[in-house]
Amino acid sequence: MLEGLEICEINFSETQANKDFRTDSDFWTKAPKQNPKLAYAPIGSILKTSQYGISIEMNENDTGYPIYRMNEIHNMLCDFEVNKCADIEADEFRLFSLNDRDVLFNRTNSYEWVGRTGLFRKQVGKNFIFASYLVRFVPDEKKVLPEYLVAFLSSAYGVWDIRRRARHSINQTNVNPEEVKEIQIPLLADEIQQAIKSCFDRATKNLLESKRLYEQAETLLLDTLGMADFSPSTESVNVKSFKDSFAATGRLDAEYYQPKYEDYQARVLSYPNAWQPLMQACNLKDRNFSPEDSATYKYIELADIDNSGGITGCTEALGNELPSRARRIVDAGDVLISSIEGSLPSCAIVPEKMNEALCSTGFYVINSDKINSETLLVLFKSPLLQNLLKQGCSGTILTAINKTEFQNIPVPIIEGGAQTKIAALVKESFSLKAESERLLDIAKRAVEIAIEQDERAALDWLLRMAPVEAIQTNGSI
Repeated sequence: MLEGLEICEINFSETQANKDFRTDSDFWTKAPKQNPKLAYAPIGSILKTSQYGISIEMNENDTGYPIYRMNEIHNMLCDFEVNKCADIEADEFRLFSLNDRDVLFNRTNSYEWVGRTGLFRKQVGKNFIFASYLVRFVPDEKKVLPEYLVAFLSSAYGVWDIRRRARHSINQTNVNPEEVKEIQIPLLADEIQQAIKSCFDRATKNLLESKRLYEQAETLLLDTLGMADFSPSTESVNVKSFKDSFAATGRLDAEYYQPKYEDYQARVLSYPNAWQPLMQACNLKDRNFSPEDSATYKYIELADIDNSGGITGCTEALGNELPSRARRIVDAGDVLISSIEGSLPSCAIVPEKMNEALCSTGFYVINSDKINSETLLVLFKSPLLQNLLKQGCSGTILTAINKTEFQNIPVPIIEGGAQTKIAALVKESFSLKAESERLLDIAKRAVEIAIEQDERAALDWLLRMAPVEAIQTNGSI
């Protein structure tokens, strides 16, 4: 009668020994299996320190220090750029400043993303702090390298153990960092850990070069628009007649009429090649799609978009398990533009592997017969269109740009020669990102092979798929 049921008998004393006094059945029936060939230790025993991030008001006007949030960790690495800052005192900065190769763990988010873990790499001349959604882990490198800790927590076995410890509420999931410290991590040989570190180093090197190429594309675009040395007005006061304000735009909010937005508008309207409102320059794909309950779909949401226009992953789920906002079908080459004010920089090109995926209705999905996808991406991530998107936002609880405002944004039609050069730079940038993802996937898979088979098989896999290169790995990048 009990066939097919998962049963586990646990002494009450064992539940009391658990940091969170777990009595829920999933926690005990889903305990991960261990490889008897490997030595294990609790993550807490291999850490030098662990620390919650700072809880503080954030801003988008570059005041204070850039601060990492839960959506700025992708593919086991922390993004090189973040979207918000926090104005804190010097003593707080000393406490929450990130150091090279710190490990950041996302302790709260949706079920799919809780536990997301990334390695922070310090950049020369840049200082970052981290928000309270995140926890900093600093491992003792005599036992476990930071790169290996990230790879393990991101592996199938690490994710499984994190999720069985997760606590669910109505809109989010939480993991107690003290429970994470109880997770048993295999103490792999130093040779394997160093090879995993090499994968992370090479992936980081590729991402830095990818970033440089993208910045070249952005510089080319700004030069083409004549905006290389452009500085918008910093005036905070603007006087408008009723005829030139509400009667013309339907907007009464003072933010909408800031002089800087007029300056950005004027740059587009004076562009000598041509400009058109978005509804003429682009095709907007806004037809709703109803997923079939029993069909499996790839679903892209805001958290899947990195800061350089890439889609780093997706959720695969049955139609009846998808959120109600999963209602747009996308095709390879489409450009996704976030409509939410706090996430406007989350723009991306849909890659071939995401063809016919679904995306959130929080995105506008566009393509164009006049501007190639790569140039569209750079345009919408540029200060020019980012400011025009921000100007168009309205609302109270959730501030966003509505369809009418979006379609009326003026878009410069970049000349063909510049488009071709921009596309080439962006494609090369994305190619390097893809190689970075491949190296990180190899590192993660090596951890899984060690647990499933043994260390020899894991090292053979690493050396075959990503021959170790000698790379300078200490200090800032």
